[in-house]
Amino acid sequence: MERITKKNKISKILIFIFFALSFSFSENQSIKDQFISDLLEKMTLEEKIGQMTQVDRQFIELSDINEYFIGSILSGGGSTPEVNEAKAWADMVDQYQQEALKTRLKIPIIYGIDAVHGHNNVKGAIIFPHNIGLGCMRNPELVKQAATVTAEEVAATGIHWTFAPCLAVSRDERWGRAYESFSEDPGLVTDYSAAAIKGYQGNSLGEKGKILSCAKHFAGDGGTLWGTGLKGKIDRGNTILNEDEFRRIHVEPYLPAIDAGVGSIMASFNSWNGEKVHGKKDLLTGIIKEELGFEGIIVSDWQGIDELPGDYKSDIIAGINAGIDMVMVPGAVPYGGESFKIFLKLFKEAVLEESILMSRIDDAVRRILTVKYDMGLFEHPMADRTQVNNIGTDSHREVARQCVRESLVLLKNENSILPLNKENQKITVTGSHADNLGYQCGGWTITWQGDSGAITDGTTIFQGIITTVSDPSSVILSENGENLLDADVVIAIIGEKPYAEMEGDREELIIDKNDLKLLKKIKESGKPVAVILVTGRPLIITPYLDDWDALIAAWLPGTEGEGVTDVLFGDYIPTGKLSVSWPKHMNQIPINIGDENYDPLFEYGFGLSY
Repeated sequence: MERITKKNKISKILIFIFFALSFSFSENQSIKDQFISDLLEKMTLEEKIGQMTQVDRQFIELSDINEYFIGSILSGGGSTPEVNEAKAWADMVDQYQQEALKTRLKIPIIYGIDAVHGHNNVKGAIIFPHNIGLGCMRNPELVKQAATVTAEEVAATGIHWTFAPCLAVSRDERWGRAYESFSEDPGLVTDYSAAAIKGYQGNSLGEKGKILSCAKHFAGDGGTLWGTGLKGKIDRGNTILNEDEFRRIHVEPYLPAIDAGVGSIMASFNSWNGEKVHGKKDLLTGIIKEELGFEGIIVSDWQGIDELPGDYKSDIIAGINAGIDMVMVPGAVPYGGESFKIFLKLFKEAVLEESILMSRIDDAVRRILTVKYDMGLFEHPMADRTQVNNIGTDSHREVARQCVRESLVLLKNENSILPLNKENQKITVTGSHADNLGYQCGGWTITWQGDSGAITDGTTIFQGIITTVSDPSSVILSENGENLLDADVVIAIIGEKPYAEMEGDREELIIDKNDLKLLKKIKESGKPVAVILVTGRPLIITPYLDDWDALIAAWLPGTEGEGVTDVLFGDYIPTGKLSVSWPKHMNQIPINIGDENYDPLFEYGFGLSY
């Protein structure tokens, strides 16, 4: 009898807690709704369309924020303050925020950035492997940890919003953004989707050390056909699929993202069956907002509406009516620094002419204000200066190093040449990518397209080798392949030079001619060789593979080169499995798991161990 009584008491307590929490949530929701409704009612048309406008910091003056009620600012690739360090970033964002708080209604700005593999615009921040490598880990929890680290470092600079994760399902290795995709398999991208969102945002917007995430690019960006894109290549091209296949491959990864509470989604540059996504209401409003119940912000890509057919005014009308809530203008071309001002002028004309209804404007602004409210920007608009030392910490580097370890894929290991010995082995390290941090990080690192050399803080693969062996004098760096004869083993670290979207489209995925000369020299020496490929996608290696004793796909590992060394010397046993299919020759591309007559050099999911 006593047991029953205790059970009843516990049940009553639980019921009371449930109703108390429900009441509290309901009350908070009511306060929020009333706050936003009151604000909307006070806003002029100019203030509303200002909230829907996002401008790059390079193209805006401080006074413009107050004059035009700008709702958001971003830093595109390489758009940094004069001193590229954490405090300078926070100072800059706070400067913009102080200007926004001088406006009549004191609505804070939200600042966005492409932190796509770490806080990659900021010197000293951790650079993680690009997504193609993370896909090889088969480890959503570690992807969540990487996003958590990135969020902490972004928040440390006062920035609120990252345009990540990229949920593209890349189906053609020639695409210059292939490395931004976790996989050619929509199932694997879907597995990572919610993990990345939770890492960036936490369980709800507004948590300390968390930021707003942006699932991108909706949808079909990875499915475009060669010859349909810019300059007859593939980027921003046309994805030709029936609706069932389009949904299965390219929409599916967004479902767990929305369930996880992603606060923003970016529209895609590409077309679907000949129609630009930025103007497709059936996708942006029909699927995202109505069918999937997304309540956050749909933001355009960089000048994404400009590519719609017609003049600029018709682009604005089509994009906003399709469901875009915030337009990344962002201020560069076609009108130089006047772009956003012309955008605002034409936008206002379109509303006054009723080409865009006020109901559509109010819906968009309500979404933007709601996100800002949920993030706590109305209460705490300024940067949290207690976080400024969260950039590049040892604990953050250790997460990135683990990502590198798990992302590497061992593709060949004849005669068990790997792992290497730390002692009593003379090693010659050679190749263009052996001691080049910029090459190791790839595109979207400090600058948009990436760069060569010591562009930020980190450890190259060669530096990692030096710190791992017992006697550093047993290791020789010979970038061009001299001093081979004294070596017991040669490590050739070769690959692609950095690139990003548009510039990275390649009709032929071939090994660089200088790397081929080096490989020929190594072959002629007769020395055993382990090749490490630093690359954003599979390259055609079939003609040369027999000459190599071992091969590791290192992808674009980022700043923590010691993660590669950990695998080379056996401190970590390789576990990576290909997240993409590796073609035998160019005629097979595009090649994807499930294709008819599927016959790659290395299958999707392949990966050796020791």
